[in-house]
Amino acid sequence: MDAAKKVPRRISQTVLNSLKGGVVPRIGLPYITVGRKNEIEALLHDVEIISEGGASFRFIVGRYGSGKSFLLQTIRNFVMDRGFIVLDADLSPERRLQGTHGQGLATYRELMGNLSTKTKPEGGALSLVLDRWISAVQTEAMQETGLTPGDPALAAATDKKIYAVTAEMSELVHGFEFGRLLSAYYRAYVSGDDETRAKVLRWFRGEYALKREAKEALGVNIIITDDDWYDYLKLFAAFFRHAGYTGMMIMVDELVNIYKIPNAITRQYNYEKLLTMYNDTLQGKAKYLGIIMGATPQTLEDRRRGIYSYEALRSRLAEGRFSKPGARDLLAPVIRLDPLTPEELLVLCEKLAEMHAGLYGYARTISTDELALFLKIEFGRIGADQNITPREVIRDFIELLDLLYQHPEMSVAALLESEEFSYARSDAVSDETAEGFAEFTL
Repeated sequence: MDAAKKVPRRISQTVLNSLKGGVVPRIGLPYITVGRKNEIEALLHDVEIISEGGASFRFIVGRYGSGKSFLLQTIRNFVMDRGFIVLDADLSPERRLQGTHGQGLATYRELMGNLSTKTKPEGGALSLVLDRWISAVQTEAMQETGLTPGDPALAAATDKKIYAVTAEMSELVHGFEFGRLLSAYYRAYVSGDDETRAKVLRWFRGEYALKREAKEALGVNIIITDDDWYDYLKLFAAFFRHAGYTGMMIMVDELVNIYKIPNAITRQYNYEKLLTMYNDTLQGKAKYLGIIMGATPQTLEDRRRGIYSYEALRSRLAEGRFSKPGARDLLAPVIRLDPLTPEELLVLCEKLAEMHAGLYGYARTISTDELALFLKIEFGRIGADQNITPREVIRDFIELLDLLYQHPEMSVAALLESEEFSYARSDAVSDETAEGFAEFTL
């Protein structure tokens, strides 16, 4: 556990506070990642395909608190370290894939607002990426020509390289206007025209509501709309590759908000958009692009309102006859998250105990046997084998650590055996759970 003791206190504080609050931390995940090895390897295989010019689409399916967001965040951090640009968003009643009141465009704006790179993981990195691209093109032109800054010939050589990129973008859907705006941004960058740069960024972020506004501001008679926002994401994926990045990963969580749409026709429009995105990636119409979406089992499988209510998607995504818990086909479009094993949860609790001790500066006192007792009690509650999730176990455990730290006179055994902690405890732990804890007998 030496590595755990070296976790910076700032990261420990963020991780423990986030987990206790029931949310996934954006930093520090490598210190606490356990299990999900096979799922991560499957998604990392997709990353290799994307970096070579391919595309992928995956659904991560699991119950609330089962680790969907944790897995998404783990992959997010991994791909950013490998030169990917990541766009992420949670769907909501105001953010969908398609809508009559701009809900699809609202999702696009959220994605662009959260655009992140390794050097700016908190989001809002679009201007940084564009400026980096222009600077890289200028440097490349200097190296090729041997010219120095300020030389008119260097500006001409840089213009030629910029034009080559914008011309290639023009061959894609909506690419002509996209290329024009890239050129406009470049000219504004070179001339120090911050106002025009801001206008182009505003256009790229989908913030112009009327074509007239865009025409007056930038001379383009087109804006990003609810119907075509995904086409622009494909354009950005192609452009980011030119800008020196490995690829682009889009992560969308909370698909349950489409499932919750009361109007059947509106739900179908959203599932049509989902089908378009799915088909594009699998048929090679998108390049350097990965899409991962998080959903609950009900959101996927409900034949009346869920994704499976749209037959074209159900026929593509339905699980085959041979996959089963413990032997999932992780190369399929849908990755179903099986529960973490008791052994994996024990390892996670040990990591958190070390992190907690390092943060508050005390020697860890809770033993492996006591950790095993904690997990036995958690899984011994009535209905736990069906309903308990890693999120609930982790929250309980961090609360236990906090109480032990604040009340050192308390013993672990006394807390664990107290009526308040072990409420609704069942004397009969399921056979499967009991086997999982067998090697940790006290």
